[in-house]
Amino acid sequence: MLYIPRVLVMRGLLFVLVVVALAAVILSLLRRNPRSRADDPPDGVEPDARDEHAAPSDPPAALPPPAADAAAATAPASKALERAEVFRKLEELALGAALEPTVSAEHAKANVAIAAALETAATDPRYSPRRPLLLPQLMSAVGDSDTSRGELAGMIARDPALVGGLLRLANSPVYRRTAQPVESVERAVTVMGTQGIRSLIAAALVQPVFRASGVQGKFPEVIWEYTHRAAAAAEVHAQTVENDDPFAAQLLVLVTGLAAIVVFRVAADQYAQRAPLRADATAIAALLDDLTADVALRIAASWELSARVLEALEDQRRGKSALPASALGRSLKFGLVVGALSVLQSNGAIDAETGTASLVAAGGIGPKFERMWERLTKTAEDATA
Repeated sequence: MLYIPRVLVMRGLLFVLVVVALAAVILSLLRRNPRSRADDPPDGVEPDARDEHAAPSDPPAALPPPAADAAAATAPASKALERAEVFRKLEELALGAALEPTVSAEHAKANVAIAAALETAATDPRYSPRRPLLLPQLMSAVGDSDTSRGELAGMIARDPALVGGLLRLANSPVYRRTAQPVESVERAVTVMGTQGIRSLIAAALVQPVFRASGVQGKFPEVIWEYTHRAAAAAEVHAQTVENDDPFAAQLLVLVTGLAAIVVFRVAADQYAQRAPLRADATAIAALLDDLTADVALRIAASWELSARVLEALEDQRRGKSALPASALGRSLKFGLVVGALSVLQSNGAIDAETGTASLVAAGGIGPKFERMWERLTKTAEDATA
């Protein structure tokens, strides 16, 4: 009989027991659900108390969105127009035609020649208005605290055309401040005050340039109405928001409006020399977008306007940042877009909701801007009555 030492027997039994124990453990693990399932938390842990670092499970399909997201989903989109869209609509109204997305190659070539002609047009008496002769004298008198209202009225009365233009503007919805009509220069000076009469004088001095521009069609009429209203809006912005000179803001708008007339006149003459090629609204609108600020800057320099005015016009040139650096530049930018919006609404090109939303988007918030907007959005017939 083979003798097996007791030590070996004990070791063999211990080995068998270990193997049996390991097999039992493995079998038990295989019978349990896998721990990796996200819908089966460990024993003793509530479902909502899982490890925050565990892999996220798919969200329930039926969960409602948060309240803020739900409100955003149901709220109507803002009707405020982008700045480019505002001016596109204004150009369509002034030019009397819908604009195409791009300028044709033939008209793009003509635009290059027109741009070259505009290099000198700002100082060419055929196109660009000279500084109104009475403007420096009147501005000096208005700025002099020793000048009485009677002396100012007498100075204005020397120019019958200026008197007529001033009284028309004083009785327009944009400037009229009382129910009683303004029938004399003295009354205008009294009602409008020093700042108001300065604005009226400047507008009355440049208005004949728009009317005598030699441009056919409704372009001068629409641009004058736009400039007239934009000047009023720029004044309010300069005084209310920027605490700056309202008259300088108005003068900036007037010069910009004159520049648009110059661009249009030069384009019309250049097209006349290129017959049978006819003037194209899309091409002219591109010229207005690209070159009006440049021409305005040249006109202002030829009028020897202040460095602050020139800086504000420089802010408007193509390629500048969306927000002008100077206070007057910001008032000019605000005035131009609000003037365009008011003309569009008064002529039925946009509805009242769009106009108001666009005004707010431009920064026209508060009682003063509300009152300004109410005046500016009168119908075209009321504005010229």
